[in-house]
Amino acid sequence: MRNEELKKVFDQQAVSYDKQWEGMAPIRAALYLLLESQFIGLLEDARILCVGVGTGAELAYLAERFPGWHFTAVDPSGAMLEVCRQKAVQNGFLARCHFHEGYLDTLAAEASYDAATCLLVSQFLLDAEARTRFFHEIARRLKPHGILANADLASDTESPAYEVLLRSWLTLMSSDGLRPEGLERARTAYARNVAILPAQQVAGLIRAAGFDAPVQFFQAGLMHGWFCTRQADLTRRPNGLC
Repeated sequence: MRNEELKKVFDQQAVSYDKQWEGMAPIRAALYLLLESQFIGLLEDARILCVGVGTGAELAYLAERFPGWHFTAVDPSGAMLEVCRQKAVQNGFLARCHFHEGYLDTLAAEASYDAATCLLVSQFLLDAEARTRFFHEIARRLKPHGILANADLASDTESPAYEVLLRSWLTLMSSDGLRPEGLERARTAYARNVAILPAQQVAGLIRAAGFDAPVQFFQAGLMHGWFCTRQADLTRRPNGLC
């Protein structure tokens, strides 16, 4: 799916997005709890980059627990960012947020962030080299040894386990049960629009972008989460980058 098509989809879903995925709240809560434990040692006034922030669920969680942190929320969907902004207003942390409508490559490339979140974003980049470049753009904006927390859907789609995990995952996302035709439509959509790769391959793309070896700290169904730090020296050109 091209960038503009993806932006249009998320613009249309923005108002109902949180309600649409409220059934996934227990998984999200577990992810955020572990995310918090990885970020606990950051400075009291840390700067956090939230890439593909959407409606700002992880931003709101972190803003509540770390009242001195400042956030840059990046998303190409203006409608999604507006929902995120309203959360910041309602919960009293608007003054600690900067909202950037656009893709990451339109954000100033200065190494000024202590940490970054990127949750269920890179999976929409179907080309592996483009995905590595995307992670490299995050690395460029982190301070040396800055932290990246990334989560994506991942699996070996050729393995028998994938069918089991996919059925379970899609059933979890469906509010009225999963019919056979629905499973086929979802399987086709995932194959066409989501780059579901084996977990070790996703970790390899992240490492190639200028990070130390990612550590998987989370898995629930198809969702995997990795934690890693930016290498001190980004002058070496990562594999797959021009």
